[in-house]
Amino acid sequence: MVSERDKTLEGLRIAVQMEIDGKEFYLKASRASSNEMGRKLLESLSVEEDLHRQKFEQIYEAIQQKKDWPSVGPASDFSQKLKTLFAQQAEEIGTGIKAAATELDAVSTAMDMENKSYDFYKARSKTATYTAEKDFYEAVAAEETLHHRLLRDYYEYLKDPVQWFTQKEHPLLDGG
Repeated sequence: MVSERDKTLEGLRIAVQMEIDGKEFYLKASRASSNEMGRKLLESLSVEEDLHRQKFEQIYEAIQQKKDWPSVGPASDFSQKLKTLFAQQAEEIGTGIKAAATELDAVSTAMDMENKSYDFYKARSKTATYTAEKDFYEAVAAEETLHHRLLRDYYEYLKDPVQWFTQKEHPLLDGG
């Protein structure tokens, strides 16, 4: 019979591997990116995945030592900083960007990965044994949602920079 502790540890092992895979993907995609903004964004997301991995490993060690779920602070506000950085970079570069189909594919794959991570963390939060565990998985799921939104923004920017600026800047066409 599998104990609750064993289920918790297995979930943490999966989470660690997901974050490792995410970091590797983002690093590879950043190296292949055809523009500086893409490289910075994808490198930053790889750092974010590594921060998640480190927290999951800390929790794993505590649970393995037969302790309760440790009080691990919420994930950083790094995602919000990334969103601001992306907006600033997009403003500086403007609409003169061309995206390779491979970059669009990589961003699309990254969005799918973030969705799968979100689904996994939400599911884990619903079966959590500890309140701190539930809260932590909820916080990480929320960060994955922010990553997805940021990637979607970047994808839309790459596909059609003029349309992206039109939507984001909401220009007034009052004829006056």
